[in-house]
Amino acid sequence: MKLLTLNCHSWQEENQAEKITYLAETIKEKSYDVIALQEVNQTVEEKTAYGNIKNDNYALVLLDKLKKLGIEHYSLVWGFSHMYKNFEEGLAILTKHPIVEEHSFYVSNIKDRNNWKTRKIVGATIQYGIEQFAFYSCHMGWWHDNEEPFKDQAENLLKNINMNGNAFLMGDFNNNAFIKGEGYDYLISHGLIDTYHLAELKDDGVTVKGEIAGWKGDIQEKRIDLILTNRQAPVEYSNVIFNGKNKPIVSDHFGVEIKLKNT
Repeated sequence: MKLLTLNCHSWQEENQAEKITYLAETIKEKSYDVIALQEVNQTVEEKTAYGNIKNDNYALVLLDKLKKLGIEHYSLVWGFSHMYKNFEEGLAILTKHPIVEEHSFYVSNIKDRNNWKTRKIVGATIQYGIEQFAFYSCHMGWWHDNEEPFKDQAENLLKNINMNGNAFLMGDFNNNAFIKGEGYDYLISHGLIDTYHLAELKDDGVTVKGEIAGWKGDIQEKRIDLILTNRQAPVEYSNVIFNGKNKPIVSDHFGVEIKLKNT
């Protein structure tokens, strides 16, 4: 099973059309089983395509790109989290396997959709052979945020996932794994396992270089985009992707891809 997570910074990138094309071409090449995307935006004024998804929803446009490449077997789960500028910002799961159940829940104490600190998780349980796996696309807050602390969000996250099943939490956790005693260590100490450390082959894991939104003044290398799981699993590799070395840069975050063995 191949997984990808990416904070796609959608519709805010220079050369956005080229970058979404790169992403679609890579998905075709790699044939990921499940893709978790964050900052999946659509504009307020755009017409509705179906449900709560509008015609310019980044994930819907990505699916259209894939269809033009002959790839038509991905399904989309998208959920709206909060407003950002003139965008309705959300999260998405794309998968080529049957969806058994969709998931959506708040992890933030703030639930005002006009407040950008509102955080929602979007997920899907899929059927993969004889087993079911739950995947969650996560975009979390910051450890030192007094108004909306990460610790509270992490507790809400752990309350809402099924730790008795097979679960993968994928996304932008906004907590640097290189910093001890903060959000990353909190998640690991509460039963989650980092697939990066399970991988037989891995790189440096860095997913952000330099200063980005939410990390003003912080120019150190960061590993904040993660694929976590609740059970030991055989991981063949964990690679940073879309970093200019392994595929062109498509966002202010790099992506992470893993391959699970024997699944």
